[in-house]
Amino acid sequence: MPRWKPDAAERLQTAALELFDQQGFERTTVAEIVARAELTQRTFFNHFADKREVLFRLSSVLQEEIVREIAAGDEASPLDAVVRALEVVADRMFENQRAVVARRYAVIAANPELLERELGKNAALTEAIADALHARCGDPETAFLAAGAAMLAQQAAFRQWTRPGETRTLRDLLSDAVRSLRMTVG
Repeated sequence: MPRWKPDAAERLQTAALELFDQQGFERTTVAEIVARAELTQRTFFNHFADKREVLFRLSSVLQEEIVREIAAGDEASPLDAVVRALEVVADRMFENQRAVVARRYAVIAANPELLERELGKNAALTEAIADALHARCGDPETAFLAAGAAMLAQQAAFRQWTRPGETRTLRDLLSDAVRSLRMTVG
């Protein structure tokens, strides 16, 4: 066996998700993950602080990408700016990894500790979006409301997108969710 193989982080993530599916998050060890991925524990800890980070490793990248898109956008309304940023980032980061993202979401939804962490990450993302919008529009209350509304629509779209048998894109589901939100609030 060669000493080095490419894509260690992805292989570790794949191995971890397989094991989480088979035996649950709590019962899976780092040793089992690295054995399945045919890597070492040292390699694992070069990429992840612990096994939870396998599920949350892209959170900071996601936040940076969304904030960058908001800052670069020229949409008239704060809500439109966030929605456009979420659509662009969904296309770039999620659409070609639907199966992996859905498996990740299922593991998180089945574990209260992980779900709590996911909600915390979403709250931090909402705050970062609000800060980016505030920098664009100058009104902190409008920025906060637009960020929260867009994230609510994104979460609804994401739940639908990860359901078995769903074939629509996350972008299309997000557009539908925003349309429903706008009809709901009038």
